[in-house]
Amino acid sequence: MTFKALLATRTGETTTTSLVELDEDDLMPGDVTVSVEYTTVNYKDALAITGRGAVIRKFPLIPGIDLAGVVESSSHPDFAPGDRVLANGWELSQCHHGGFAQKARLNGDWLVKIPNVFSPRDAMAIGTAGYTAMLSILALEHGGITPERGDILVTGANGGAGSVAIALLSKLGYRVIASTGRTDEADYLHALGAAEIIDRRTLSEPGKPITAERWAGAIDSVGSHTLANVLAQTRYRGVVAAFGLAQGMDLPASMLPFILRNVTLAGIDSVNAPRDVRLQAWSRLARDLDLNKLVRTTQEIALADVPRVAGEVLEGKIQGRTLVNMNL
Repeated sequence: MTFKALLATRTGETTTTSLVELDEDDLMPGDVTVSVEYTTVNYKDALAITGRGAVIRKFPLIPGIDLAGVVESSSHPDFAPGDRVLANGWELSQCHHGGFAQKARLNGDWLVKIPNVFSPRDAMAIGTAGYTAMLSILALEHGGITPERGDILVTGANGGAGSVAIALLSKLGYRVIASTGRTDEADYLHALGAAEIIDRRTLSEPGKPITAERWAGAIDSVGSHTLANVLAQTRYRGVVAAFGLAQGMDLPASMLPFILRNVTLAGIDSVNAPRDVRLQAWSRLARDLDLNKLVRTTQEIALADVPRVAGEVLEGKIQGRTLVNMNL
């Protein structure tokens, strides 16, 4: 039987995507075949689909760094038909077919069983964005940052990772400051749990190498001057978890915050995180994420809508999470 997929091809310097019909012979090697029910559109997906980032390394390829669904067949010892599973990162959308298809065949070591409290839809409403947010919080906790230590800043607050980070942090008892370029959406951020909203322009321009202490920790998805200014205002022995580069890949910062304030900059990698770290993150998401807040962060589209939405993601027009229902 055939299935729908979004296939990316490249001619010269131009990447194009088209909705196609494939069959199981078109799938790549793996020991688990999954019937995909939901996926999502992340910033990295948008870079891959539009060709604005060197994400896809092998063409033609089905993009999509996330997927959730039900196991159809398996020769992997940890999975059996009927198991509800998810995948985030690994080689998906780089050199292995990813989540923008109704079927996927994967290495079982890349899969995680969906926690019982979540449906496949819930798992993708969280997706790599929420999983990365949880990895960032684990890094803050590892650095000794508790709610009593002070405020936590979240940059890129209206995005998927920022939205889930705010929801998680607020439930854990932290006072959250949300940095956004869309201050007209303050009600959305307050509903997620943000106590204070600041305009991202206060952080995005070149600033002083070190300035008044403001937050005990931060979760940054922006990079460049924003991350430099975040570090410059982090309190003594604070921790900044960084995973994004929406403003740029550079870091025009000073050593002063690290030397004078003993600030820690923790890099967050969601793609190749070890399995035990993934299991810990998803276990904590099952415990600490308020699903009622998650509903406010999601919209649902069909697979055919993905290329359009990818452009809107890169333009900063998407609020929260975008789910792709593979049965629409």
